[in-house]
Amino acid sequence: MTSPAITDIDEALGFTIPGRHARGRLVRLGPVLDTILDAHAYPPAIEALLAEALTLTALIGSTLKDPSGQLTLQAQTQNGVVTLLVCDYRGGELRGYVQYDADKLAEAPEEPSLFALFGEGYLAITFDLANTNERYQGIVPLDGETLAQAAESYFVQSEQIPTLIHFGVARDAKGRHVAGGLFLQHLPEGEDGRERLHTRLDHPEWEHVAILGRTLGADELTNRDLSLETLIWRLFNEEDEVRVLARTSLHKGCRCDADYIASVLAKFTPEDRAEMADEDGMIQVGCAFCAQSFPVPAAAA
Repeated sequence: MTSPAITDIDEALGFTIPGRHARGRLVRLGPVLDTILDAHAYPPAIEALLAEALTLTALIGSTLKDPSGQLTLQAQTQNGVVTLLVCDYRGGELRGYVQYDADKLAEAPEEPSLFALFGEGYLAITFDLANTNERYQGIVPLDGETLAQAAESYFVQSEQIPTLIHFGVARDAKGRHVAGGLFLQHLPEGEDGRERLHTRLDHPEWEHVAILGRTLGADELTNRDLSLETLIWRLFNEEDEVRVLARTSLHKGCRCDADYIASVLAKFTPEDRAEMADEDGMIQVGCAFCAQSFPVPAAAA
């Protein structure tokens, strides 16, 4: 008996519910998650945090209409276990990394809470819209128990948009990562929305959509054998109309480039480059996102 085909992996699928003035997005990550996480070999708690952050970044970033636009998610604290978490999305490409204090992590619970990881931290979400050269950023405290709750607070406080975000992260029987997420928003100004959305918080139809969204379990989101369309049908099959939008393929992407690094180093004086070089005359430039080192000859830079 053959195994069932893997369904809807490394994809985002959008949909709208015109009668409820709402839009949504479902994401499921697999090999992309493995590729990013395996490059870093983080401890389990940090790995789980980055997996959630990447899922959140894919959910929000894939709503951008501008294919060259970028969404950056950054969480930071001054004295927590995690000193910096950064993820971004551009044109279907995901990347991310975490900086953390190993000694503080060793003192934390095996499954630390968001507060245990960040303490008095904050979450910044930045939209860079290349087609209009505009940048929008909102910053909210890392309150609540999950990154999803912090992101919901961002949309309510910074954008005045009722939002529901839910995700799950797991490993399958073969040890592969799989993550899924649901993103729902209320758009009374039009089902397509805008890049910058402003809306009321008191529309009676939103609570109905949110209640249905909360019934979707993490086990369903991470089930490779359930298509994203099946999840939409399970949630909203009683609605008069649900419009499924085009899919977005997701993949690991990093914009580090040896030629670009060499061009940056060329701006330094020969004396400065000599000080940067190791005993073999190479300048080692590391990329935090992809965990790679790019050796550049000091004399050639």
